[in-house]
Amino acid sequence: MAKNADATHVLERFTPATRAWFEGAFAAPTPAQIGAWDAISTQRHALVVAPTGSGKTLSAFLWALDSFARTATDIMDSALPGLQEPLPAASKTTGSGGTRVLYISPLKALGVDVERNLRAPLVGIKATAAHLGLAVPQVSVGVRSGDTPANERRKLVTHPPDILITTPESLYLMLTSKARESLTQVHTVILDEVHAVAGTKRGAHLALSLERLDDLLATPAQRIGLSATVEPREEVARFLGGTAPVSIVAPPITKTWDLSVRVPVEDMTDLPAAAAAHDLGPGSGLAPQASIWPHVEEQIVDLIEANRSTIVFANSRRLAERLTGRLNEIHETRVAAASTEPVLGPNDIDSMGAEPSAGTPVARVQPGTGMPAAMMAQAGMSATSLPADQPGAVIPLARAHHGSVSKETRATIEDDLKTGVLRAVVATSSLELGIDMGLVDLVIQVESPPSVASGLQRVGRAGHQVGETSTGTFFPKHRADLLATALTVSRMREGKIEKLHIPANPLDVLAQQTLAACALEDLGVEAWFETVRRSAPYASLPRAAFTATLEMLAGKYPSDEFAQLRPRIVWDRDTGVLTGRPGAQRLAVISGGTIPDRGLFGVYLIGSEESSGAKGGRRVGELDEEMVYESRVGDVFALGATSWKIEDITHDRVLVSPAFGQPGKLPFWKGDSQGRPVELGAALGAFTASLVQSGQSAARKELASIGLDDFAAGNLLNYLSAQAEATSVVPSDKTLVVERFVDELGDWRVILHSPFGLPVHAPWALAVGARLHERYGLDGSSMAADDGIVLRVPAMDDEPPGAELFAFEPEEIEDLITAQVGNSALFAARFRECAARALLLPRTSPGKRTPLWQQRQRSAQLLDVARKYPDFPIILETVRECLNDVYDLPSLKSLLGQVASRGIAVREVQTRLPSPFAQSLLFGYVAQFLYEGDSPLAERRAAALSLDPALLNELLGRTELRELLDAGVIARTQDELQRVAENRKLTGLEGTADLLRLLGPLEQHEVAARLNPEADSPTDLLTAAGTYLEALVRSNRALAVRLGGRHVYAAIEDAPRLRDGLGVPLPHGVPLAFIEPVADPVGDLVSRYARTHGPFTAHDVAVALGLGVAVTTSVLERLVADTRVMVGAFRPAEMLDQAPALGISATEYCDAAVLRMIRSRSLAALRAEVEPVDQDTFARFLPSWQGIGAGLRGLDGVMAVVEQLAGVPVPGSALESHILPARVRDYQPWMLDELMSAGEVLISGAGALAGNDGWVALHTFENAPLSLPLPDTSTFSALASKLLGVLGSSGAYFVPQLAQLSARLPDPDGSPGGHDTAEPSSALVLEALWELFWASAASPDTLGPLRQLLSGGKNAHRAPAQAPRARTARLGRMAMLRAGRQDSGVELSGRRPAPESASGRWAALPAPLADPTIRAHAAAEFLLERYGVITRGSVAAESVPGGFGQLYRVLGRLEEAGHTRRGYFVERLGAAQFSTSATIDRLRSLVRQDDGGHLPMALGLAATDPANPYGAALSWPEAAGGHRPGRKAGALVVLVDGALALYVERGGKTVLGFNSLSASTDVESAPADPALLDAIATELVAVLRRGSIGKLGIEKINGQPIIDSPLGSALRHAGFYSTPSGLRFRA
Repeated sequence: MAKNADATHVLERFTPATRAWFEGAFAAPTPAQIGAWDAISTQRHALVVAPTGSGKTLSAFLWALDSFARTATDIMDSALPGLQEPLPAASKTTGSGGTRVLYISPLKALGVDVERNLRAPLVGIKATAAHLGLAVPQVSVGVRSGDTPANERRKLVTHPPDILITTPESLYLMLTSKARESLTQVHTVILDEVHAVAGTKRGAHLALSLERLDDLLATPAQRIGLSATVEPREEVARFLGGTAPVSIVAPPITKTWDLSVRVPVEDMTDLPAAAAAHDLGPGSGLAPQASIWPHVEEQIVDLIEANRSTIVFANSRRLAERLTGRLNEIHETRVAAASTEPVLGPNDIDSMGAEPSAGTPVARVQPGTGMPAAMMAQAGMSATSLPADQPGAVIPLARAHHGSVSKETRATIEDDLKTGVLRAVVATSSLELGIDMGLVDLVIQVESPPSVASGLQRVGRAGHQVGETSTGTFFPKHRADLLATALTVSRMREGKIEKLHIPANPLDVLAQQTLAACALEDLGVEAWFETVRRSAPYASLPRAAFTATLEMLAGKYPSDEFAQLRPRIVWDRDTGVLTGRPGAQRLAVISGGTIPDRGLFGVYLIGSEESSGAKGGRRVGELDEEMVYESRVGDVFALGATSWKIEDITHDRVLVSPAFGQPGKLPFWKGDSQGRPVELGAALGAFTASLVQSGQSAARKELASIGLDDFAAGNLLNYLSAQAEATSVVPSDKTLVVERFVDELGDWRVILHSPFGLPVHAPWALAVGARLHERYGLDGSSMAADDGIVLRVPAMDDEPPGAELFAFEPEEIEDLITAQVGNSALFAARFRECAARALLLPRTSPGKRTPLWQQRQRSAQLLDVARKYPDFPIILETVRECLNDVYDLPSLKSLLGQVASRGIAVREVQTRLPSPFAQSLLFGYVAQFLYEGDSPLAERRAAALSLDPALLNELLGRTELRELLDAGVIARTQDELQRVAENRKLTGLEGTADLLRLLGPLEQHEVAARLNPEADSPTDLLTAAGTYLEALVRSNRALAVRLGGRHVYAAIEDAPRLRDGLGVPLPHGVPLAFIEPVADPVGDLVSRYARTHGPFTAHDVAVALGLGVAVTTSVLERLVADTRVMVGAFRPAEMLDQAPALGISATEYCDAAVLRMIRSRSLAALRAEVEPVDQDTFARFLPSWQGIGAGLRGLDGVMAVVEQLAGVPVPGSALESHILPARVRDYQPWMLDELMSAGEVLISGAGALAGNDGWVALHTFENAPLSLPLPDTSTFSALASKLLGVLGSSGAYFVPQLAQLSARLPDPDGSPGGHDTAEPSSALVLEALWELFWASAASPDTLGPLRQLLSGGKNAHRAPAQAPRARTARLGRMAMLRAGRQDSGVELSGRRPAPESASGRWAALPAPLADPTIRAHAAAEFLLERYGVITRGSVAAESVPGGFGQLYRVLGRLEEAGHTRRGYFVERLGAAQFSTSATIDRLRSLVRQDDGGHLPMALGLAATDPANPYGAALSWPEAAGGHRPGRKAGALVVLVDGALALYVERGGKTVLGFNSLSASTDVESAPADPALLDAIATELVAVLRRGSIGKLGIEKINGQPIIDSPLGSALRHAGFYSTPSGLRFRA
């Protein structure tokens, strides 16, 4: 009953006509409609999430339609108006002067579908209104998309419809033209299928268009988002509303699904040779020509013929075309077999779904094509239709529907399916979204759907009505696909869809929208920045990135090198105004949008220009450019179930004629695959493991419950069993398998089996390829797929690489992939698309294709220019897109971390033949590299990028490693590199040859020093070295030359380097092969010197090679520029003291790899030197480090405390009662007031507590932007928002002033303010100010207001009592005048006294810096200053954004720069601790020897005091009985020599004793030390008095009565007194 009452209540909000129509047309509203109307009717943004067929579209539209009924004025007499005349067109307006409802659809076909479905409610409401004698709304509807003719678009501008149905791209075009004037009356925006755009750059583009639209309106439009599949809902709601709140309507509607997975054969590995095999992939058996496709096709035809209406979904356009041809062929064969007479269809419609024109033969499908089906299919061809006069022609069973079929044909196919003319449609994602295809009985999915969400959308096309069951049948193509299909169907039943991620700050889209926004009118920079930041994708846009994008558009980069870099806007930096240059609007309109231009060729029917009336003739589809390049005039291809013959190929189109009955080759289109999301991959791994671990019967039962038939279940279980037999372990989410085997060419194939998906595997494969090249000099071909990584490693004598190739440290993987991605084809392709979006590769004219090869060429030219400027926004955006949108680096790092911690096991296995899992992967490997040599040159040779160093490096300053690197480590490393270390020496003749090759020219004694003696050689090493060297010279493997007056030996390969680089004359007889010049002889010699030495100077290498210092310096600078050599200060002071003083340059160099080795070894040596201290020592250290007991005094002492505690939240009631007095010996409240009023110290709130208390934080003014949190302004009340606007625009104000100013401002909802508006009371203003204060948005200029607030309520700690303020009595005539009681009759509005808690002025707090890198670095510095030693617990206690993982990277870089040290400093806190050398020395100085000769030292603190390590860096110890302690406001702790001794809960009553104090509550334990008890009791009383705690009662300790305990006696001695219930303290 409650549900019906809700429905009735909601329906009562509609006008009578709308309500009557709805109640007559429907039994009751659905839960989704009830929730949607409840939210929409209150003018809130709303996201409606409900299954397909739950009435979402009507829920969004009906309230908007009702708004027209509410404003209608015309009364019609017609009984059924609207039935005698057509639906109002766009030219018939209501006089509103503009569009009021905007419907945005991601698909043009969906928009047309919605326009058609609007007819029923529009006509119905009109008829009902007329019947009731009410005003009849006259509502016009218009559609604008890329398919709308120009004359219709002009009509939409001159006579705007009330409801406009459009696409994101068309909305952008309208906003960038005069058509935007027609949108100024919009009050509702409906965004359908919001999930289709939210996670893409198209969505970011639309989000900015919506914000631009809001800027046109007097009041922002209400936004309504619709989606059937979306997760997480909060993220999509954020996309929908931007900074505005959004109501999420997601009622628990149960959708009924009938899902099944079918496999038509008993054993998918034992397939008979079959004709018409469509796929030679891993689904095929081992027998030639064996395929599962004929069996699948026969069953699909059976299902289609058994139902009235069916949609078959395929994952590619090529498969859709191929499958369509095969289904029609099977169907016509069956029809021909059933009847010898021709069977003609009832309608004269051709195969493309269009009525035939005069003189054009009508296409019919027929059986006799002259070619066996097997031959056509194996050759990639399709059998298609014949003319109608051919005997035996039949109506096609199915037609193909995808994006490359013309829009006219698609519309005809859709209508034919709805009307029953067509039994089936074979579609791609073109029919996936919410298009109403009528009463579809069945959906068939061939192959596993791309995602769970996609599967739900596709199967949802069947049973597309409220309460109906959606029936779907899945046909996997091979066993690996069967496993993925089973999981997908399982998760579809559970509704577990993949999470959506909104792209963060795409700069290419920002550049395009910026140019469009200022193309028609001047644009304020600050206003535009605010507009951009309102949208969800740009909510965290850094100002630096915004500025860089403007600078690019303003012509910062040289246009003489690339013309399209010329200025597009004028940026007046004095006025902060952007102005579009001439041509800006044309550029933005012609080249706008985010969908990449693939350079597709349009396909047109030759000779149809006149008959069709269309410009250029009748369009029948489009083809991929590379497919066209491989085609010739006269070729026949299939498109849309019809064969077409190529008559001509021009520069931008293919002209064709019908080729009925001729077999045509299937076209191909290249598309990007996003891959399996990591969460779905983890689920697949867990699903696999579950099946493997279950018994056969249990597994079959589980698979049957999912929907697998017997054959499917049997094949899947056999597949897993075969894999287990081949590799002994099946890959899962907890176990990865590295498989090796030798292929047919004798090379090694190394395969990583992993379920985690392509976004994780693709960057991993990139890193593995780089490692393979680095370690072995091999360019191993690597391929990543959803199920793993495949490597081909050439045959080698040594053990082939295995699992070690895939092991990376999580910290290094991001930098490695960032360095590698710039050289990938992915980067070049994405750079081209990003540059096109940023309007740097514009189209020359609308509607004219730009060849793909030309786009690639221009993109390569732009990249050559852009790579010189590391801060070029589009390079940065391309890197961001590759790393964040294409790759899933965070998941990869997490995965590698789990591998390193053994949370995920890696198993290695060597097999004789590829395992079943490997067979599936190998097919994809072959397919990827089949045409790799034909890939575009520009994308294969993407130049290495010199990316701008991270902002963190700038903050850290120049790298000075002199204090970090260990002299002993440098010396040891140098010995190893020079082969003089005992474990690095070589042996014999070959060892001598290796020495010359590795180290360069050496003297005989230098060679001897690097050789090990041979076991049977009696000669000394010097003689042996001479023998070896002479033997090498005689065999032309070495040279004997003079270098710098020394007689040396060199490897023969160095001959051209010595000759051309050093001018060394070569002896006679050097083979010609070894005297060919090399490209960079001096560079090679200097680079080798760097690789074989530790840190050195230019003078060192000059002496070694006999060159001038200027020459070596020049070469070294070149190597530095290539990042092969690093420059800095590396050698410690003691090594410099040992070096000669003369000729030593201050600048040192070191090979990059050598420096990494020395640095890592030095850090390891530093960590090994530090022995960890116990936790009690750290607990003694932390209060000392924070100045407790240090004797700080006066204002300087307070300032020192503020600097150390900047930004850390503490209870406001504890600030002046515990925190500051514990540190500043003579603290008085005026000290903090003086610092605050002088502007040196600020205070902010961090959330309210019970009573009037709350968390507060102090900040120094200079560091406040770094220590202040980012406030959340979205939840402020109207008055608080107005006050924040007043405070943010000017200085500080008293409360009465704010009351007056706020009354003059308009409300956030648009309500006007002014002089006549009543002022809010001081109490209301003060309440709003405290709201701003607790949100860290505003603060008073002294602590007075906070003290007054705390003194007036119940707080965690008692605030010091404030004396009441006395003021002189105001008597006499002026008092009466102020009261308005004099005879004049004039009532004066004098100053109203404000509450005492309103004393002082209030101001807005400085805006916090939003850059996450700067904030993370600042957080690390604050924590080091506050705690001395940073641990995971201390970071968690302060709730640092991003947590310890975010901070770890910054701290690691600080360590690399020598500013911090990482180590195991405190026991049992993990190895990831950071500190400085001086701090560690101080920490270790507090270590005490256990001699028992010192008196116990007690320290009392507030539990929330940052100096209390327990509950933060240290965990709370166990206590006997009672409750668990916590860092709670109002609680107190007493530490004795660092150990926690006593915990006093807020208000006392019960306390917890620890260690010996805990044992003392046990009567059988030895009594505690009386000195210890006295120290604890004395300190507790001191803390109570210092904190102005008037009274405290304690009843129990660890659950036992306090009065009889040893501690009770000590407390009575210290100042407590006994009561019947326990002990009480009173100040």
